[in-house]
Amino acid sequence: MPQPALTIGRLAKAAEVNVETIRYYQRVGLVSEPVKPLAGFRIYPDETINRIQFIKRAQKLGFSLQDIAHLLELGDGHCSDVRQQAEAKLSQIEGQIKGLQSMRKTLKKLITECNTGGERRCCPIVRSLAEKPAGLK
Repeated sequence: MPQPALTIGRLAKAAEVNVETIRYYQRVGLVSEPVKPLAGFRIYPDETINRIQFIKRAQKLGFSLQDIAHLLELGDGHCSDVRQQAEAKLSQIEGQIKGLQSMRKTLKKLITECNTGGERRCCPIVRSLAEKPAGLK
Protein backbone atom coordinates (compact mmCIF):
# COMPACT_ATOMS: atom_id res chain seq x y z
CA MET A 1 0.00 0.00 0.00
CA PRO A 2 1.58 3.33 -1.03
CA GLN A 3 2.34 6.00 1.57
CA PRO A 4 0.03 9.03 1.50
CA ALA A 5 1.57 12.18 0.05
CA LEU A 6 3.73 14.04 2.56
CA THR A 7 1.88 17.33 2.94
CA ILE A 8 3.04 19.91 5.48
CA GLY A 9 0.59 18.55 8.06
CA ARG A 10 1.78 14.98 7.63
CA LEU A 11 5.40 16.15 7.63
CA ALA A 12 4.85 18.01 10.90
CA LYS A 13 3.29 14.94 12.49
CA ALA A 14 6.03 12.59 11.23
CA ALA A 15 8.81 14.93 12.38
CA GLU A 16 6.99 15.67 15.68
CA VAL A 17 6.98 19.45 15.19
CA ASN A 18 4.37 22.12 14.62
CA VAL A 19 3.44 23.20 11.08
CA GLU A 20 4.60 26.72 11.98
CA THR A 21 8.03 25.31 12.86
CA ILE A 22 8.34 23.92 9.34
CA ARG A 23 7.24 27.23 7.86
CA TYR A 24 9.81 29.05 9.98
CA TYR A 25 12.57 26.65 8.91
CA GLN A 26 11.56 27.36 5.31
CA ARG A 27 11.75 31.14 5.85
CA VAL A 28 15.25 30.90 7.33
CA GLY A 29 16.43 28.51 4.62
CA LEU A 30 16.87 25.31 6.65
CA VAL A 31 14.13 23.41 4.81
CA SER A 32 13.25 23.76 1.13
CA GLU A 33 9.71 24.59 0.20
CA PRO A 34 8.44 22.42 -2.65
CA VAL A 35 6.76 24.02 -5.63
CA LYS A 36 3.02 24.24 -5.17
CA PRO A 37 1.07 22.59 -7.97
CA LEU A 38 -1.72 24.58 -9.60
CA ALA A 39 -4.28 22.43 -7.85
CA GLY A 40 -3.46 20.76 -4.56
CA PHE A 41 -0.89 20.87 -1.81
CA ARG A 42 2.88 21.01 -1.69
CA ILE A 43 4.37 17.54 -1.40
CA TYR A 44 7.58 17.14 0.62
CA PRO A 45 10.21 14.48 -0.04
CA ASP A 46 10.57 11.86 2.72
CA GLU A 47 14.13 13.01 3.56
CA THR A 48 12.66 16.27 4.88
CA ILE A 49 11.59 14.34 7.99
CA ASN A 50 15.24 13.40 8.67
CA ARG A 51 16.38 16.97 8.07
CA ILE A 52 13.88 18.38 10.58
CA GLN A 53 14.80 15.73 13.15
CA PHE A 54 18.50 16.59 12.61
CA ILE A 55 17.68 20.26 13.29
CA LYS A 56 15.74 19.42 16.47
CA ARG A 57 18.49 17.12 17.81
CA ALA A 58 21.15 19.75 17.10
CA GLN A 59 19.06 22.37 18.94
CA LYS A 60 18.87 20.06 21.97
CA LEU A 61 22.68 20.04 21.99
CA GLY A 62 22.67 23.84 22.15
CA PHE A 63 23.38 24.67 18.51
CA SER A 64 21.67 27.80 17.18
CA LEU A 65 19.80 27.72 13.89
CA GLN A 66 22.73 29.58 12.32
CA ASP A 67 25.11 26.90 13.64
CA ILE A 68 22.81 24.21 12.29
CA ALA A 69 22.70 25.83 8.87
CA HIS A 70 26.50 25.68 8.83
CA LEU A 71 26.50 22.04 9.93
CA LEU A 72 24.05 21.20 7.17
CA GLU A 73 26.24 23.02 4.64
CA LEU A 74 29.30 21.08 5.75
CA GLY A 75 27.52 17.76 5.58
CA ASP A 76 28.95 14.38 6.41
CA GLY A 77 32.36 14.65 4.72
CA HIS A 78 33.88 17.43 6.84
CA CYS A 79 34.39 15.81 10.21
CA SER A 80 37.24 18.08 11.38
CA ASP A 81 35.21 21.24 10.61
CA VAL A 82 32.17 19.82 12.39
CA ARG A 83 34.36 18.81 15.34
CA GLN A 84 35.71 22.38 15.59
CA GLN A 85 32.19 23.73 15.66
CA ALA A 86 31.22 21.17 18.32
CA GLU A 87 34.30 22.07 20.39
CA ALA A 88 33.38 25.77 20.22
CA LYS A 89 29.84 24.92 21.34
CA LEU A 90 31.20 22.80 24.20
CA SER A 91 33.44 25.65 25.31
CA GLN A 92 30.48 28.04 25.28
CA ILE A 93 28.35 25.59 27.30
CA GLU A 94 31.14 25.11 29.83
CA GLY A 95 31.33 28.89 30.26
CA GLN A 96 27.57 29.01 30.81
CA ILE A 97 27.85 26.22 33.40
CA LYS A 98 30.54 28.17 35.28
CA GLY A 99 28.33 31.24 35.24
CA LEU A 100 25.35 29.24 36.51
CA GLN A 101 27.47 27.66 39.26
CA SER A 102 28.57 31.13 40.35
CA MET A 103 24.94 32.33 40.43
CA ARG A 104 23.99 29.23 42.41
CA LYS A 105 26.74 29.84 44.96
CA THR A 106 25.73 33.50 45.36
CA LEU A 107 22.03 32.67 45.76
CA LYS A 108 22.76 29.95 48.32
CA LYS A 109 24.89 32.42 50.32
CA LEU A 110 22.15 35.06 50.22
CA ILE A 111 19.48 32.55 51.23
CA THR A 112 21.64 31.42 54.15
CA GLU A 113 22.07 35.04 55.23
CA CYS A 114 18.29 35.45 55.09
CA ASN A 115 17.70 32.29 57.14
CA THR A 116 20.21 33.22 59.86
CA GLY A 117 19.31 36.90 60.06
CA GLY A 118 15.93 36.62 61.74
CA GLU A 119 13.61 39.56 61.14
CA ARG A 120 16.06 42.18 59.96
CA ARG A 121 14.94 45.52 58.67
CA CYS A 122 16.85 45.04 55.46
CA CYS A 123 16.69 41.80 53.52
CA PRO A 124 20.17 40.61 52.45
CA ILE A 125 18.88 39.53 49.04
CA VAL A 126 17.21 42.86 48.29
CA ARG A 127 20.23 44.75 49.66
CA SER A 128 22.58 42.72 47.46
CA LEU A 129 20.49 43.38 44.36
CA ALA A 130 20.29 47.10 45.14
CA GLU A 131 24.07 47.51 45.55
CA LYS A 132 26.13 48.63 42.56
CA PRO A 133 28.94 46.24 41.67
CA ALA A 134 32.44 47.61 42.18
CA GLY A 135 33.70 49.52 39.16
CA LEU A 136 30.28 50.62 37.90
CA LYS A 137 29.10 54.20 38.12
